[in-house]
Amino acid sequence: MRKGTIIWVLCLLLSGSQVLGQAKVRVSGRVFDMSKVTPLGYVSILSNSGAGTLTDTLGRYAILLAETDSLWFSYLGKPTPKYAVKNIPNVFAFEIALHVNVTELKQVMVKPRDYIQDSIQNRLDYAKVFNWNKPGIGISTSPGGGVGLDIGQLVDMFKFRRNKRMQGFQDRLLREEEEKYIDHRFSRPLVVRLTGLRGVELDSFIVRYRPNVYFVQFTTDYELQAYIKDCYREYKQGLPPNPARRPEDPIYP
Repeated sequence: MRKGTIIWVLCLLLSGSQVLGQAKVRVSGRVFDMSKVTPLGYVSILSNSGAGTLTDTLGRYAILLAETDSLWFSYLGKPTPKYAVKNIPNVFAFEIALHVNVTELKQVMVKPRDYIQDSIQNRLDYAKVFNWNKPGIGISTSPGGGVGLDIGQLVDMFKFRRNKRMQGFQDRLLREEEEKYIDHRFSRPLVVRLTGLRGVELDSFIVRYRPNVYFVQFTTDYELQAYIKDCYREYKQGLPPNPARRPEDPIYP
């Protein structure tokens, strides 16, 4: 074998070993609101590799990532830009302030109600929004039997800003209802019972394998538990989520 060929092979082997043995970096820190004083709990921390976790009630988090990975933060459906791990100046104290003012958030009273009661009450409280339909051209009938255009519907069609606001409010309520239903089926106590995970590992598992609403709507309790157990086996083996088995469709094989 020629000298040039030997050098090329050695370089290839060296680069391959570096890729396979990529160093892992533990990134940790805290997340605050825009005042940089109040910590934010339950903020999602996600990464390009699929790893993820949540902040605790004191805004603290920790996540293990490759040096080539990037992470970002998401709160109330609003993600931040991505941060490359290699560009983080201090991975042991990577703190960030999100554009959220906690003092403006309404106080929430926690009641000992179950999921069904909460859903019914939410539908009653926001019945006007849930029952709202986008205005269209309607037909009205006069007492004498005459038929004509519904003027009220016609006028409402041109209330563009109001219609857009109502549509957005309705969409948000529906999304929140779906997320609560997922939490009800794919619950933390159920995941703990089937996996035994706790703390940061539990948070990371829930973020990583959280199913969509179609999956939890169309699966039985047995199928849901089988899904959690399969995901836990993947998690313990250090494998990335299997796209072929992610619950993107209503029916999980």
